[in-house]
Amino acid sequence: MEQLDPHSVLVTGANRGLGLELVRQLVERSNPPKWIFATCRDPVGPRAQDLKNLAAEHPQIVIITLDTNDPCSVKAAAAKVTELLKGAGLNLLVNNAGILKLSTVETETPENMSEVYKTNVIGPMIVSQAFLPLLREASQKSPQKGMSCSKAAILNITSECGSMTNLFAWHMNELISYRCSKSALNMLTRCQSMHFAKDEILCITLHPGWVQTDMGNKLGSPPLTMEQSLRAILDTLGCLSEKDHGTYINWEGNLIPW
Repeated sequence: MEQLDPHSVLVTGANRGLGLELVRQLVERSNPPKWIFATCRDPVGPRAQDLKNLAAEHPQIVIITLDTNDPCSVKAAAAKVTELLKGAGLNLLVNNAGILKLSTVETETPENMSEVYKTNVIGPMIVSQAFLPLLREASQKSPQKGMSCSKAAILNITSECGSMTNLFAWHMNELISYRCSKSALNMLTRCQSMHFAKDEILCITLHPGWVQTDMGNKLGSPPLTMEQSLRAILDTLGCLSEKDHGTYINWEGNLIPW
């Protein structure tokens, strides 16, 4: 099995849930990245305390303010990361930040739809655009052939709830704005994969499973712990290559129908 070995990783929404667990598992690996940029909206607030505690133990973790809903914040974060990397480029961008609101076809509101779409689709779009020069730099300077998450990659965290074929967990909640946003994120990933193929930047949309997080718990009793999900995800990321470019997969690397 191939092993994930990026020099640098950036994770949005890293102060809690899957983002925090991803940072934790990355830094505790036998071959941790030299740079782990853990971003969140409010690094000084109480909701980032667990992340701050983790960063205090591991110098590889750099906490950076990044509000995916604020283009100025995104640009400032990209400038900071560029300064720190000193020309090395960014190997792996993980667009993890996202929100969920419970709703049905009859109760969904324009306000919720706009807010969820802005965070779950527009956010990953502008973050990817801002960090594209660093991803291109990493790809161009890498001696590796083909594509991999250790070379240059965009990983968009999606959900099987966005599958137009499966409509995962429909019987639990209709989740209209969330489902629509994740379907749109899947399309964004496909478009990114078409556009960035020439740059050899791997683009993947990944469903982490129904996980025991604040978001996952809103629907009932998830079967997966964060540790189980992220351990499998990191194994999967190490195996991805150009053959997987532009695909929609789950935490174990299995294809999900669009």
